[in-house]
Amino acid sequence: MKQYRNFVDGAFVDGTPTFLDVNPVDGSPVAEVHEADAALVDAAVAAARRALEGPWGRTTTAERCRLLRAVADEIEDRAEDLLCAEVADTGKPERIARQLDVARAAANFRTFADVAAAEGTESFLTEFGEGGRAFNYAVRKPLGVVAVIVPWNLPLLLLTWKLAPALACGNTVVVKPSEETPGSATVLAEILVDVGIPPGVVNVVHGFGKGSSGEFLTWHPGIDGITFTGSSATGTAIMAAAAPRVRPVSFELGGKNPALVFADCDLDATVDGLTRSVFANTGQVCLCTERVYVQRPVFDQVAERLTAAARSLRLGRPHDPAVTMGPLISAEHQRKVLRSYALAEKAGATVLTGGGIASVSDELADGFWVEPTLWTGLTNADTVVREEIFGPAAALIPFDDEDEAVALANDSEYGLAASVWTSDISRGHRVAHRMNTGIAWVNTWFLRELRSPFGGMGRSGLGREGGRHSLDFYTETTNVCVAL
Repeated sequence: MKQYRNFVDGAFVDGTPTFLDVNPVDGSPVAEVHEADAALVDAAVAAARRALEGPWGRTTTAERCRLLRAVADEIEDRAEDLLCAEVADTGKPERIARQLDVARAAANFRTFADVAAAEGTESFLTEFGEGGRAFNYAVRKPLGVVAVIVPWNLPLLLLTWKLAPALACGNTVVVKPSEETPGSATVLAEILVDVGIPPGVVNVVHGFGKGSSGEFLTWHPGIDGITFTGSSATGTAIMAAAAPRVRPVSFELGGKNPALVFADCDLDATVDGLTRSVFANTGQVCLCTERVYVQRPVFDQVAERLTAAARSLRLGRPHDPAVTMGPLISAEHQRKVLRSYALAEKAGATVLTGGGIASVSDELADGFWVEPTLWTGLTNADTVVREEIFGPAAALIPFDDEDEAVALANDSEYGLAASVWTSDISRGHRVAHRMNTGIAWVNTWFLRELRSPFGGMGRSGLGREGGRHSLDFYTETTNVCVAL
């Protein structure tokens, strides 16, 4: 069986015990994964510290940016290897993984190479006393040894989103991939060796959270900062681990994202956008829409069209070009999503479509499939409208006017993303400004500018990444004041 080993100080090393990486499409084993114990996590952190204090710590920004661009080139050269690893672990359609995950991995490295090469720092000429002057300027220095903890939904995309700026700023890292999706991190480690990233600069430790490599890493005294994407509950636990030593954290957590559909919207474009935002990656994207608020004059039309779109989704093996939706990541997550489906019906929801386990084929009966699901008849008071499902499901709820729509959308502990659908561009701006979210799209969804700030409010996260905002997290700044 294929082996996914830990990557420490430039070499792949065994861990113990091992566990199975399972294909969610049919439940078949993909690889045997070597779990890192506390001693191996110690070794990874020590290797990262040596690299930081060694030649890597003296590299120039130009040299690091050259290496980042070389990584991007190698990602494109080994796109098929990354694609196979990503699809085997997640079950998502190959077409989507190629266009989104692998393409964005290369783009992340190139973008942050460009950002780091172009970014300057502040300087001020200060007057004091009787004609005195001083020159103040800021110097960026690496944050240090950074723990990079990656989720299972977009494992390659989100790993490179964090790794590229961390390396551009001169940090060293210890990566902890999700136990559900260890494959692409292993291939990426091979790529880093091939392009000449020195030993110890990037380390990969496999395992789980509590009582395993995740907990060992977040509590480790040799870690200078933690970046994490995942559930709000896990983010809370990591924050507790970071608090005693006041280590900086960057969190992109859960979402319960609203879409606001106004009666003057372009219905075709809106339904197309909603179909993507509700069902993309089987709803397993933190930015997916789970609350759809629709103005009453078009409520029935939107419900009818979106239901038809949901029923037209094709489930199946990822290599089939006609397939548009894959399985959930695991049996455990399937049970969680199905509990939400049952809870919605118990609350009195009208099921427009779906609501159960999807029957795909006999050969895929052991996969983790659920039906794309839509409800009406729910309100913001219902649990399934308040808590994140992280599956292919959404509640459609009517509203009458703009103020009511904004109030409904902002009635949430989460604040990651929102989308506004209207042909009135003034309304689009106005409503977007009123959203208590880190990002608000108008007449689109998941259109990303990688230099713009990205993150959430409330239970959706802490801090911002993207462009110079990532550089701010991955560096410490020293102000130098020189009296002239």
